[in-house]
Amino acid sequence: MSSTAAIYLAHLNPMTKAHESIISTLKRDYRVYVYPVRFLKDGREINTKSFPFSFELRKAMVESVFGDSVAVLPDYTFYPPFVKYLPPLISSRSWELRNQIIAQIKEGRFVSYTGDKAERLMLKVYRFNPLKAARLEISASSVKEELYRQAAEGTGDNEWRNKVPAPVVEIIKRNWDVVDKFARMEDNTMRVMGMKFPKEGYK
Repeated sequence: MSSTAAIYLAHLNPMTKAHESIISTLKRDYRVYVYPVRFLKDGREINTKSFPFSFELRKAMVESVFGDSVAVLPDYTFYPPFVKYLPPLISSRSWELRNQIIAQIKEGRFVSYTGDKAERLMLKVYRFNPLKAARLEISASSVKEELYRQAAEGTGDNEWRNKVPAPVVEIIKRNWDVVDKFARMEDNTMRVMGMKFPKEGYK
């Protein structure tokens, strides 16, 4: 086993073939730790149209493809009021989150992954040792919109199935009530300083 860990902080709403490719590539050289982001209030996960799938469902998505060959951890968790994590780098709460993320890593060294230049800079400042990588084409946001369009319009368009791993397709189908629910709801998510937070629990 590698003595260096790879940290992958991700939304995974849902897991796509791009996520699968990233994790598969990291596994060649590192022990991989995947952290699906979550927002907890009074022990309850807050889900929105931008963050529809629960942590447990996203964990199941990763494990349906990789089994126990990667670790899926719940430590990328924000607690209300979320505004206290801002501004990044200055907020002590943001550094607590950083330490919370690395607490369970057993390896002596670690790197992190992002395909976004701005995120790479942030990871570097937080001493997550980001790898240089290019963004892959399939985005979870576009897949999510295709899911919502199918649920809301009943078009029968299954194009999204070509963009997610086959086991994940089955998980989404079994939990279609989640897609159906959020397809018909307003998105109670806000973007602040380039970061998305649920409106509930922000202040």
